Amino acid sequence: MSSIAPLFKSVAPERIGKYPVLRELGRGATSRVFHARDPFANRDVAIKVFVPPTASEASSLRRLQRVFLNESSLVGKLDHPHIVGIYDAVTEENHTYIVMEYVAGGTLEQYCHPGTLLPLEQAVEIVFKCNRALDYAFQHGVIHRDIKPANILVNQGTDIKLSDFGTALHACDITQLTGVGSPAYMSPEQIRDENITHHTDIYSLGVVTFQLIAGRLPFLGTNTGSLTYQILNHEPPRLRTLRPDVSEPLDRVVMRCLAKSREARYGSWIEFAKDLAGAFQTLHASSANITDAEKFNSAKRLDFFRDFDDVQLWEVVRIASWRPITRDAIVLREGESGDSFFIVGRGEVEVSRGGTYLNTLSTGNCFGEMLYFSETTTYRNTTIRALADGIVIEIRAAALLQASQGCQNEFNKAFVRILIDRVSQAHAKLALRR
Repeated sequence: MSSIAPLFKSVAPERIGKYPVLRELGRGATSRVFHARDPFANRDVAIKVFVPPTASEASSLRRLQRVFLNESSLVGKLDHPHIVGIYDAVTEENHTYIVMEYVAGGTLEQYCHPGTLLPLEQAVEIVFKCNRALDYAFQHGVIHRDIKPANILVNQGTDIKLSDFGTALHACDITQLTGVGSPAYMSPEQIRDENITHHTDIYSLGVVTFQLIAGRLPFLGTNTGSLTYQILNHEPPRLRTLRPDVSEPLDRVVMRCLAKSREARYGSWIEFAKDLAGAFQTLHASSANITDAEKFNSAKRLDFFRDFDDVQLWEVVRIASWRPITRDAIVLREGESGDSFFIVGRGEVEVSRGGTYLNTLSTGNCFGEMLYFSETTTYRNTTIRALADGIVIEIRAAALLQASQGCQNEFNKAFVRILIDRVSQAHAKLALRR
């Protein structure tokens, strides 16, 4: 095995283990990150190589080992669309590194400056996705403890990935590393070296939200001592005083995240997500340009998706189209060919055949699903007319067939449940006629 020493020189090594190196992505005090290629899986990867401290830095070595063990323990465990996948961990005499999913778009830091701020809708959408990812991690016993823009990678647009779980706290851990985190994003309890809960990640994500919207941090100290004093003793400025187009509901959400006391913050990630989703309504987003976070939140409220987990719902967001409809508009016409089915996201639609009324479908119901089960091209046998302004969620059968098996299974279960309900309603109507 070749020496690891070349990995810490200015020039990137030609390869790390079995991975040919393409370029260096960045470096910190304890690691360097390289863009490499996995020739066996035929994909690009990011490799974080841990920099060994000098022999005299025994405490630093123990800390570095703990960081490596933390991240390596997550190999294959956190499978979420907004968390960087960890593929492999290697620890040998000359090699200690983590192999991760490669994300091409840089970090969120690029959107945290006054001249490069994102539209409010996009900023809040990113925060919403971070919220759901952190909730997922928490449900799996993991608290990140170092949420900051540098640890949020941008894939494309508002598609983000949380990274750097090396300082994460596992629920089964009874020991906690002190001094973990970046001072500007640390909660008061982190600064005081108190026990850490998910409330700390909520606070840190509040700081990130503030920075994404205002283009500055809530506290601006000239040094670490000044900064930590402000975090412990000063109230942050209201966002609306820094950016007048921020709505009152959104301002309240961020201020609650930044509360000094963890009890005054959100008690759960889902409570935080609900208020954040409510704040979307004040951002005046165009109904024809519904954000991913709005789609996710609206789908989660529908009975059709009640058994879908978060990962499966994000798949739905990716493969579906949200279509605004107006009253009396024809959504489907009998005799037309098609390969998609629909779910009523909001409003009501009327089902008819040959001009004869058959049924009324309300929010959460579906129609056109029979074409999904057809092996040959078929034609619509009913006409669907909107009874009110609303939204329908359109999913092409071909797109669903490319979704994960778990997602397909949940759709099939939902279809069966709705079919049983319809048969029961038909039997009840027949009984009344007798």
